[in-house]
Amino acid sequence: MGGSQVNQALVRLYFEVRDGTRDPVATWAKLTANSQQYRAARGDRRVPLDDGTAAELVAAAMVHTAGQHGAARVAALATSPLARLVGGLGGAVLTEHPCAPDQVLGPRFAGPGADDWARAAYVLQWGENNRLVRTPDTPWVIAGRYKGQKVVAVGTHPTRLSDETLVVRSGTDGALAMAMGHVLLKEFYLDRTPFARHAMERTDLPYLVRLRAREDAYVPGGLLGRGCGRLSVYGGEAVEVLLPRFDDGPGVLRRGVPVLREGDELVTTVFDLLLAVYGVSRPGLPGVWPSGYADRAEPYTPAWQEACTGVAASRTLKIARELGVTAEKTGGRCLIVPGRLDTPHADTAYRAMLALLVLTGCGSGWAQAGGAGIPLVPYLCLHACGEDLADVGALSWALAEGLFARRTSRSVLLEAVRDGWPMAPPPRVLALPRPIYPLPPDVDLLIGPDDHCDMSSPDAELVADAVEKLSGLRPSAETRRGSGGGRMRLLVDHAWMHEYGEALPTYRPPGLGIPLKPTQLVT
Repeated sequence: MGGSQVNQALVRLYFEVRDGTRDPVATWAKLTANSQQYRAARGDRRVPLDDGTAAELVAAAMVHTAGQHGAARVAALATSPLARLVGGLGGAVLTEHPCAPDQVLGPRFAGPGADDWARAAYVLQWGENNRLVRTPDTPWVIAGRYKGQKVVAVGTHPTRLSDETLVVRSGTDGALAMAMGHVLLKEFYLDRTPFARHAMERTDLPYLVRLRAREDAYVPGGLLGRGCGRLSVYGGEAVEVLLPRFDDGPGVLRRGVPVLREGDELVTTVFDLLLAVYGVSRPGLPGVWPSGYADRAEPYTPAWQEACTGVAASRTLKIARELGVTAEKTGGRCLIVPGRLDTPHADTAYRAMLALLVLTGCGSGWAQAGGAGIPLVPYLCLHACGEDLADVGALSWALAEGLFARRTSRSVLLEAVRDGWPMAPPPRVLALPRPIYPLPPDVDLLIGPDDHCDMSSPDAELVADAVEKLSGLRPSAETRRGSGGGRMRLLVDHAWMHEYGEALPTYRPPGLGIPLKPTQLVT
């Protein structure tokens, strides 16, 4: 007997049917014709089963489900041992990774290689991965420290695996990132321009953005899809734009941007809008601007973030300057290791952190591969949860168009699926590496760690061999590709992002939030 644990009702029924058919796939087909028998027994005692038979059972379920219902009805969480096999069969891989890297760095961003970790000159370990960093590449970070690498930890608890620690209040990581971006834009883009060439060639900063009239000013509209040949159109006409502010209730920032006229339209660049968002002022522009780094009233200055995060403004300045100077001198060898962020708006905070890498030419420095699959939270919300009566429109900014007013997250997700956003159907076979509740209903075989599941995960290689034996096909290895060399995007041009005031990096404080925001589907 091996280490596999299987629900005793499933074991009994499987052997009873298999003794008559002698065909594992036919056995599973007959068993699932009346699967309510053992579904009702979930949570009962699990008994040991030899690894070969356990792998055969899982393979039979996968082969039958893929042939009878389609491969998409086989699903696995990306961290499950069976995820690679499921992806090779064409099944659904569910990922807990945030969508922010895909939005900013491009789809299926591969992340840095292990040797890049050791070569990095500056590493920010950001989030709740700092006390016990459990990523498999952690030894490479340690190896880098022997080469003079500096490691700075950012989180709610101090850590010993760093040269310096910034202890932030829970859920306020985004405020720190925005203040660091303010410093980078001021000192590395306006005072001097070491990253100008990178910004022109590898980012969307020189792209033109349409402005729409709103009340007595303007709001950002959509991208025109082309650049203007320079980062800024500063020096001519200027108008006031209205930008979202969430740190003091759903408010509005009034800042000025330089503009060009194209026919009847006013346009500006992403870079000019970014300076307005971060509050980096230039002479002659209208609006309300911070008076300097010490201004506590206007976001996103170092002094402003101090009240949110508890991190001294002087330390924020120091870390931002170190990041910028190190990236400049090393050609972008800086890294951010993201961890879990204690905020319902973590995707927004991740985008503020990613902006630091984009601005300093460290586009390959996000130490987390892109999530090659369906985002788990929307998936569970659509297929497992009941109707969520929360008003999704409550997350919109003050001048939103009301696209989601008085609508539930489920209704918005259904609309997104109809519009073509990727979403796997409810699974018939599902592999999970840890307890996740609520579990999707009507699953024929639930592979997971506890007694609520039908069986523990068997050896993935044994299952792959059994699949090949039963179907005659060897599952293909799941391939990974990089970002394709496209431009990194600091403006995510999608109606949903504009509706939530998140088309450009912004900060949402901890507080109001629901488990799902539709922007998690925007990639």
